[in-house]
Amino acid sequence: MFEVIGERINTSRKLVQAAVAERDAEYIINDVKKQLEAGANFIDVNAGARIGHETEDMKWLLDTIQPISTVPLTLDSPDPAVLEMAFAMVEKTPMINSISLEKDRFEAMIPFLTGKECKVIALCMDDNGMPESADDIVARATTLVEELNKIGIPTNAIYIDPLVQPISTDSNKGVMVLDAVRAIKAKYPEVHITGGLSNISYGLPQRHVINRTFVTLMMDAGMDSAIIDPLDAKIMASIKTADMLLGNDQFCGNYLKGVRSGAIVS
Repeated sequence: MFEVIGERINTSRKLVQAAVAERDAEYIINDVKKQLEAGANFIDVNAGARIGHETEDMKWLLDTIQPISTVPLTLDSPDPAVLEMAFAMVEKTPMINSISLEKDRFEAMIPFLTGKECKVIALCMDDNGMPESADDIVARATTLVEELNKIGIPTNAIYIDPLVQPISTDSNKGVMVLDAVRAIKAKYPEVHITGGLSNISYGLPQRHVINRTFVTLMMDAGMDSAIIDPLDAKIMASIKTADMLLGNDQFCGNYLKGVRSGAIVS
């Protein structure tokens, strides 16, 4: 079944930052509840936007969210010290967002992840920048899987982010990432594929239409998770419908539930 990582609790969003600064628990709780009702499988928690306040803001967010969340949390920070604090606070096995092959980030994250029971988002980014071909993405994904396996993270706990790039800058960017996802899944059937999708439509009109179409193509290629806004009803409807058509929805149960609730309409 496709997994949705709800991206809304991020202090880079103005309303969330204001709620965190003012310690407005009601706003955060209501937002999380809406994401859960919409079908989020993880709630991403990012407190990094208020410089100098990340540790205290993350602690407050976890204290606020954890009692009402029925799903695991995605701990989203580049700072291993913040992640260590957050990891000690969570009750359900968390997801860590994220590690990459950039030298400084990789070397900082490996000691933190060693020995941890968690899921890990692994970005196909290295010190050379964004990948330039499908083979480049696959090579970076291979290194990430091998390195994470070495420190005890099993392949089925790794969520590879192939780094979707704007098709407006190169008409091959869509095909490039689709080919890469197919190759990664062929090599590592147990690995998960995740990431944000909206980059594909950057610079183009009617972006939501592009994003909804692209997610179904990515799902067919092997993507089984995405970092999205679960309150975007149309992309959630596309995901549930594609999941059914790809044989991941036993007896069409989730699709029918979505229709009955009004989440899927014509």
